[in-house]
Amino acid sequence: MASESQSEPIQPIQVLYCQVCTFPPEYCEFGSSFTRCKEWLKESHPALYDKYYSDEALQSKLGTLSLEAQAKLEKDTAEKEVKAEKKADAALKKKMASQVSIKRMERNKRKFVTAIHGLEAFDVELKKASKFLAQKFATGASVTKNAQGQDEIVVQGDVAEDVLELIESATGVFKSVPSANVVIVEEKKKKGE
Repeated sequence: MASESQSEPIQPIQVLYCQVCTFPPEYCEFGSSFTRCKEWLKESHPALYDKYYSDEALQSKLGTLSLEAQAKLEKDTAEKEVKAEKKADAALKKKMASQVSIKRMERNKRKFVTAIHGLEAFDVELKKASKFLAQKFATGASVTKNAQGQDEIVVQGDVAEDVLELIESATGVFKSVPSANVVIVEEKKKKGE
């Protein structure tokens, strides 16, 4: 009994994760950036690289596959990498083409509200941004849907210029928004409304 209670506890296993795809190195081949993963492993951990991707290791793995299956596997891997790169490029282009518009709208005779939309394209959490603006300007701010069905932040008061300055200074939740993509739009109420 005494020897059992004094035995050493089992230590957890330390698992190495790839810095490129975040999989363990033996599973990198199933990710979309296999070539970059192999380069990282070769530079960082040459012993593991030899274990998984040396000529003998590859021959033992591929020995069970036919030539057609090997060619198909290589082709699929290359297609996955190209597709992942195109997807990342398209997302970056879409992000850079997006506009954040700050709209100053007249509510009553001398009362204004400021609507900001387009922030979600730059991975800004609208609830947090709304709370940040409400605290910064000591006014009410909320996330609502506009006429086009997009989410926007509505801040009470004429704070369009102040919001622009906040975004340009890249403070708080607005760090990821480039100031070149911000536009101020002024909208006046029509007489019939």
